Amino acid sequence: MANSGLEIVGLILTLIGLIGTAASTGMPMWRVTAFIGENIIVFETRFEGLWMNCYRQADIRMQCKVYDSLLALPPDLQAARGLMCCALALGGLGLLIALLGLQCTSCIQNNDRAKRLVLIIAGILILMACLCVLIPVSWTGHVIIRNFYNPLIIDAQRRELGEALYIGWMSSAFFFAGGCMFLCCSLHSEDKVSERYVYSRNSDYVTYPPQPLQPQRLVLLPQQQPQFQPMLSRYPSSNSYSYPSTYPSVRSGVAYL
Repeated sequence: MANSGLEIVGLILTLIGLIGTAASTGMPMWRVTAFIGENIIVFETRFEGLWMNCYRQADIRMQCKVYDSLLALPPDLQAARGLMCCALALGGLGLLIALLGLQCTSCIQNNDRAKRLVLIIAGILILMACLCVLIPVSWTGHVIIRNFYNPLIIDAQRRELGEALYIGWMSSAFFFAGGCMFLCCSLHSEDKVSERYVYSRNSDYVTYPPQPLQPQRLVLLPQQQPQFQPMLSRYPSSNSYSYPSTYPSVRSGVAYL
């Protein structure tokens, strides 16, 4: 019962991480314009994402433009695109596989070992999705912080960490928690089953020398006397039965004389 509760919690955490990863992949708020200097009047804000650039001016709605060429993008942005798409694929696949191995589902019946194996595979896929989210988000954050403190870059080109990076970090944490839940549930249930058949190889044992056989006394069992049952006579008579007897009858004595 406890394992089923942990499996449901892991499923919910994985689903939240998958939704957060999808939101972080599509949001353009990976890099945000940094307002540095004495000018406190802000007229324009620029957002840079994986798929588009967006501009937002004062009292005007946001305008976005998709990148024209994929090959013209920097290598870190191209790697981030691929890794985030891999994270979505691995997270979704791990979530679907985990549904097959839950105790509350009847997809795999009367085979606990197969259910545990399915949960282990799902946990590994979810942990791989966690890494695929964590690498591009941390890489982009490192590049932003490095360029922010670079004295060779002017203030107009400096950027700050956007909301999509924080959502990506939180999504990777949810993925990590969900994958660990599935692995712990499968290993815990396997330990419970193995406890029934635990034996020790290095157990102390004592060998006994062979003992010679000794003659035993014969015991005579009393034999039961056979009980004779009444037998029907061949000759017709009214309610007459003949009984075998070991003693000679009167007729046999007269005949002998």
